[in-house]
Amino acid sequence: MQTSGSNTTLRSGMDFFHRAKAVRLRSHHDKYLVAEEDEESVSQDRNGSSRNAKWSVELVPEFDNIIRLKSCYGKYLTASNMPLLLGVTGRKVVQSVPRRLDSSVEWEPIQDGAQVKLKTRYGNFLRANGGLPPWRNSVTHDIPHRTATQDWILWDVHVLEIHVHSPAPPPIPHSDSLDFDSSTPSAVSIKSSIFSRQESTDSNVGSPPKMEGRTIYYHVAEDNGDVDDENVQGYSLNFKGNGVEQLTRKFEEETGLEGVIVCSRSPLDGKLYPLRLQLPPNNVTMQVILVLPSSKVARDFEEKEFIKVQWRYLKVVPSEGHISNILYSDGDGNWKEEKT
Repeated sequence: MQTSGSNTTLRSGMDFFHRAKAVRLRSHHDKYLVAEEDEESVSQDRNGSSRNAKWSVELVPEFDNIIRLKSCYGKYLTASNMPLLLGVTGRKVVQSVPRRLDSSVEWEPIQDGAQVKLKTRYGNFLRANGGLPPWRNSVTHDIPHRTATQDWILWDVHVLEIHVHSPAPPPIPHSDSLDFDSSTPSAVSIKSSIFSRQESTDSNVGSPPKMEGRTIYYHVAEDNGDVDDENVQGYSLNFKGNGVEQLTRKFEEETGLEGVIVCSRSPLDGKLYPLRLQLPPNNVTMQVILVLPSSKVARDFEEKEFIKVQWRYLKVVPSEGHISNILYSDGDGNWKEEKT
């Protein structure tokens, strides 16, 4: 596999994208890269929860440091040759579906601290413009020449969906691969034995060995806490243990997402709440939602101090006039009441 480009002093930003199925990109102006509804234009918008801010990630097989980004309209983020304004150097970034996937739809992520720059094959960078119209909210590819605009080519990458690779089952030997004369007794005996074992294997397909631990289904929430197809089971992992911290580390290893907050959705008000209790006993199957630390939901948690208070135990006490009183304990005899 090749590495595009000759400048080896720049640090690759592919770690942000290797397992990403879909991302959104936030600019220095705290706005998101969005695909406009005309299915051609690209701009910036503060609404990062819309589907227009979601970009599917495609890896380019021939190179290990190049990606393509596809909009919700199935069109690629493209570095065009059209100038944004006559007499200026910046060129338009658009959505397109070229007849042949050429270098205009290929971007090289380059890491810059916790952010990335997206470079075209010709050395320009994806740039989020600021200032007055028509510059404001426009997106071009260019090389920044002024110090004041150096940060305009930096982007935060928020991973919205990931690829989860399940190990492939071991191949079953095929009897036809045996190179014997079928008329000989030894061949008949061997083939009969193989078919017998195959039938035995087939009869046990419906009853796999029982796995230790519990199955946990999970989704990754969007910026505002919404989840696409939440009623679908989603991804899953097998977890042995009862601690939330241990489960969080397991999710970080599984997804490659650092600092995720493991949450459940309350059946009472439909809101997300971080898990801070021990997991349910008896290895019951669970469904959880992962919240990214950079999301609006995580910031709301911090404001409400949900992720700072370590309440570990819970009991529900029936109460007249309320559905219930929920009492939280810190394990040292201190109880906190929350009426629902």
